Amino acid sequence: RAAPSAEFSVDRHRHLMSFLTMLGPSPDWNVGLSAEDLCTKDCGWVQKVVQDLIPWDAGTDSGVTYESPNKPTVPQEKIRPLTSLDHPQSPFYDPEGGSIKLVARVVIERIARKGEQCNIVPDNIDDIVADLAPEEKEEDDTPETCIYSNWSPWSACSSSTCEKGKRMRQRMLKAQLDLSVPCPDTQDFQPCMGPGCSDEDGSTCMMSDWITWSPCSVSCGMGTRSRERYVKQFPEDGSMCKVPTEETEKCVVNEECSPSSCLVTEWGEWDECSASCGTGMKRRHRMIKMTPADGSMCKAETTEAEKCMMPECHTIPCLLSPWSEWSDCSVTCGKGMRTRQRMLKSAAELGDCNEELEQAEKCMLPECPIDCELTEWSQWSECNTSCGKGHMIRTRMIKIEPQFGGTACPETVQRTKCRVRKCLRGPGMEKRRWKEAREKRRSEQAKKNIDSEQYPVCRLKPWTAWTECSTLCGGGIQERYMMVKKRSKSTQFTSCKDKKELRACNVHPC
Repeated sequence: RAAPSAEFSVDRHRHLMSFLTMLGPSPDWNVGLSAEDLCTKDCGWVQKVVQDLIPWDAGTDSGVTYESPNKPTVPQEKIRPLTSLDHPQSPFYDPEGGSIKLVARVVIERIARKGEQCNIVPDNIDDIVADLAPEEKEEDDTPETCIYSNWSPWSACSSSTCEKGKRMRQRMLKAQLDLSVPCPDTQDFQPCMGPGCSDEDGSTCMMSDWITWSPCSVSCGMGTRSRERYVKQFPEDGSMCKVPTEETEKCVVNEECSPSSCLVTEWGEWDECSASCGTGMKRRHRMIKMTPADGSMCKAETTEAEKCMMPECHTIPCLLSPWSEWSDCSVTCGKGMRTRQRMLKSAAELGDCNEELEQAEKCMLPECPIDCELTEWSQWSECNTSCGKGHMIRTRMIKIEPQFGGTACPETVQRTKCRVRKCLRGPGMEKRRWKEAREKRRSEQAKKNIDSEQYPVCRLKPWTAWTECSTLCGGGIQERYMMVKKRSKSTQFTSCKDKKELRACNVHPC
């Protein structure tokens, strides 16, 4: 498509030019100029500046290719120029570390001097602006692998006056025999002026567009307003410019200046035409400054619309670049998504293109690792001895076995030392202990018999056998129960319940 351009003004107070434009698609890459001085050392203005531009990184995104997924840089880095050694996947990478590729060129060209002397014949050739006529096209350098139709006739000029416009012609790309060789554009643009205006006429003044209308001279009723333009190119034959540089017209603001009228602003400039070619609509707006003083409703219109004509529409086929390579999968394991893009090569204003520019599909990488998961530790078991030193254990169960390289299970059995009362030694001692225990059992049995005569008691069945171990190895649990045989009907023995005991089993590692 045609290179973008813009006009701007400078003066002795504002003579530094800066601009920035982002490369799209890209992570955060851009090109631009910073504080380019358009003054010369002898207090004049430069005639022409040509600068080749390299890409810069804004420091906000960590992507390394044009189509890298969004990945913010945290913390953000300072803006810096990209280099040829930043990353092996970078489109600018050079293993030998050479100069980075140039991606753009900006041309700054002086068009005219404006101000107090803008309407007099210049003193010397340096004050005459550069010729804006199109350069003679070089010989056709279209590759033999690109097969085109013939050029269409030139379209009508976009300007119907002697102000500068453009016209367009097009051709169709019939075949591209070698996709590695790019084919030139299928549109061609050329500067032009309206009927009766000739670039070849030596007495023609080239004028700028009209500058915005001034505010109306009154805030209520009939007044006047004016606008200006300046000479962009003086006549080649040295004659004076006879084209007016100022224009005045009547304006009406708030026709009725009474307590029952609305006070509104002037109409703003017309919006751009809604169509890029053919017939469209344009609108302009104004605002209500003050409602009627008598409290009545404001009936003034705030929007106005009218038709607008643009150059004749020329439909062209939808020209698309080849699909890019698929992006990396959005995940590092398991199921994710990947995308690919293509670009619209034909100018957007020359016709709608409904072809999709991005595709997405599912992608699958090796299964994600699953780590081992365990239950909480059980309570510590009773000490395994009745006297002296012993040990007690606690266990936990495996809820999820590790898979696909996940974290292995830690220990499921823990052992700790315990100490009960000191064991008595010697046959006499042992005999005395046995005798004391027997007497204690007899006294407790006698007490139970007395209690059972006085009060109905809770009777329990003998302990059941231990259940099978819950696991074959790694530490499990066994259970046994003592069930109530006969419950007391007395309200004094409401705590008559079944009993349950637990113990560890199969504590050897798996």
